[in-house]
Amino acid sequence: MLRLAKLLHHKGFHITFVNTEFNHQRLLKSRGPDSLDCLLDFTFRTIPDGLPISDANCTQHIPALCKSTSKNCLAPLCDLISQLKSMAASPSSNVPPVSCVIGDALMSFSMLAANEFKIPCALLWTSSACAYFGCLQYSELVNQGLIPLKDLSQITNGYLENTIEWTRGLKNIRLRDIPTFIRTTDLDDIMFNFIIQEMNRSREASIIMLNTYDSLERDVMNSLSSILHSLYTIGPLHMLANQIDDEKVRAIGSNLWAEESECIGWLNSKERNSVVYVNFGSITVMTADQLIEFAWGLANSGKPFLWITRPDLVVGDSAILPPEFVTQTKERSLIASWCCQEQLLNHPSVGGFLTHSGWNSTIESLCAGVPMISWPFFADQQTNCRYCCTEWGIAMEIDNNVKRNEVEELVRELMDGEKGKKMKENVMSLKSKAEEAYKPGGLAWKQLDKVINEVLL
Repeated sequence: MLRLAKLLHHKGFHITFVNTEFNHQRLLKSRGPDSLDCLLDFTFRTIPDGLPISDANCTQHIPALCKSTSKNCLAPLCDLISQLKSMAASPSSNVPPVSCVIGDALMSFSMLAANEFKIPCALLWTSSACAYFGCLQYSELVNQGLIPLKDLSQITNGYLENTIEWTRGLKNIRLRDIPTFIRTTDLDDIMFNFIIQEMNRSREASIIMLNTYDSLERDVMNSLSSILHSLYTIGPLHMLANQIDDEKVRAIGSNLWAEESECIGWLNSKERNSVVYVNFGSITVMTADQLIEFAWGLANSGKPFLWITRPDLVVGDSAILPPEFVTQTKERSLIASWCCQEQLLNHPSVGGFLTHSGWNSTIESLCAGVPMISWPFFADQQTNCRYCCTEWGIAMEIDNNVKRNEVEELVRELMDGEKGKKMKENVMSLKSKAEEAYKPGGLAWKQLDKVINEVLL
């Protein structure tokens, strides 16, 4: 969302970036108290998310957050828009009136607010097109009697291997590849209903923008176009945003944890394509046992690795690695709490990425030409993993019940094996196609201009 805001500012818009109070405070804590005060025409405002006030430096409980934002955020956002309108009406103000609203497609109360003020609205789906298409299947899966699950044993007994009709190019896909909120026995499940609600609202949106590019997901985009109108592929957004000249705008960051600067210096000392980069994103959590299995798998692979272990990575505990592991790998490893991922993935020393297959991580790795090992956790990650491993051939999946010998084997294959080499070829091909989309005058820029000229102006 912040990258899109930067691009719209680059195109001449005055930006008011609306965040929750909780995330705004985390942003100030990680980047500095004055880090968001750099521009008069790119300002940050907040609304409450409706959850109890907290100063915790960790990811909020996702179901509670989604339920709360659905119920509690519309009124504060409308109040904020009213305030901005009043400010714009003042003779002494240099703030323009609110002319349009851009909302996250999973925060569709923004569209409801825009409707109340009768101003144009566009929604950004921040994940992949294939994940969006999967979420749109939820209601049909209920109609077919496939969901809800009869009992939780169906998650592990092979039931999720059943296939459903998918797209013209990919005839069938497994239930296990659908965004994971279908894995419930309760039709009143918070996340299941939240997704259905947001998908139903998105069908009413004037514009849906997606952070992808046509040649990557063309088959899915064709299927989506038969369901929805006015779809625009404006990605990879991070590569478009990197072309903005304004240094003050480029410097506005979105990491909610402080970045550790020594990562680049450490990578500079390593050989080209020799390092495995490990990062499971900002939401994925694991058990202490899973952490240990990953650790010893990396250790036994013999490969240098840079591992991001944020403070809340382990469920109900801190991410403490075994002392003997640290001792054994200290000459070829760096453990950090957070980093600028895009910068790391583009470093020539990084040869592979062990990831949770979140979409930002996936498309950043793709654009950097780095093949992956995928350990999907929840939500869209399973869908992204399926496409990375099976359709695009740029990743290998690791079993959810992670074992150190499998980690070791896959890391060695990724870095040295024939399959790893083929994945590298495939990802470099997709990287080249991404460049065609985001280069000046490319399709992504044309699609963004079309959104601006046809809807937002």
